[in-house]
Amino acid sequence: MPPPAVSDTARVPSSAVDVGIVFALSVEADAFERLVEDRRETRGAQFAFSTGTVAGRRIAWCISGVGRVAAAAAARQLIDGHHPRLIISAGFAGGLDPTVQRGVAVRPNVAVLDNATQPITLASPSGPTASAPLTIVTVDAVAATIEMKRRLAARTGSELVDMETFAVAEVAAAAGLPCAAVRVISDDARETLPGEVAALSAPQSPLRRLGAAIGAVGRRPAAAADLWRLWERSVVDSRTLAATVVDAIRVWPGSKLPT
Repeated sequence: MPPPAVSDTARVPSSAVDVGIVFALSVEADAFERLVEDRRETRGAQFAFSTGTVAGRRIAWCISGVGRVAAAAAARQLIDGHHPRLIISAGFAGGLDPTVQRGVAVRPNVAVLDNATQPITLASPSGPTASAPLTIVTVDAVAATIEMKRRLAARTGSELVDMETFAVAEVAAAAGLPCAAVRVISDDARETLPGEVAALSAPQSPLRRLGAAIGAVGRRPAAAADLWRLWERSVVDSRTLAATVVDAIRVWPGSKLPT
């Protein structure tokens, strides 16, 4: 006697979501989290994962920490635990092209590393977002100066830079999933960041990051004003990021999970 048929609904794990999102920093996720309905949180061995509903879709997200290693680990655990149909790498980015303005939201089309690694095509859940394709290069250290940005742009042909997108996209590709990137430009090609930003953006625990911030202010008191200015900008950028991520979730053409 043949086994009973299994419906599509029955095949979907109860923990499955429509969209999974990886943020690097809590300030990037803060405004988005306030827009989520029915929020719940679970703690794994390495990351805390949250679930909820946005724009009628079930979502899961986590804050990975800075850098490729942390972002890749978070993306793998997000996929294993929540089975999303789309992954989004969300956060801030630097501008390498002088035409890319600070504070704007962008959705790059291609992710690369700062070497000869094969580029990864990114999904565009909300359709065209620029008159020309945008490439984002993922690096291991902050491109803090105008000259560093200029050299990186010339070497890679990229218009944007961050520290996580390629890693998230690579994990998603290995799992057979589309990956989109949603980024807000926190510093443009004409801006040199305070020297302390590189140390604070290095992969490290929150406690060590706090210690680095206190040490930076002790060595250069003016750093307090510079870092506060960047923090105020990041709060505004977080709101822009939240609205753009919600828009990407809302118009993503993939079918919703059974309810």
